[in-house]
Amino acid sequence: MFLAASIIVFVIYFTNVALGAFAGDAFLGDVQEMLVLFAASILFVVAILKKEADRDASDGS
Repeated sequence: MFLAASIIVFVIYFTNVALGAFAGDAFLGDVQEMLVLFAASILFVVAILKKEADRDASDGS
């Protein structure tokens, strides 16, 4: 769930960067772009930590 959310948020970030580079029409400002990338990073870290916790719980360690 968190990994899918991270991918979706990163796609929004990537779309904004691509539109800004190729069309000159980015829909997010600098601060919003930074917050979106920060949210994608946080969601990714949460997904990885949850996956690691699940793996440790199934191993019994």
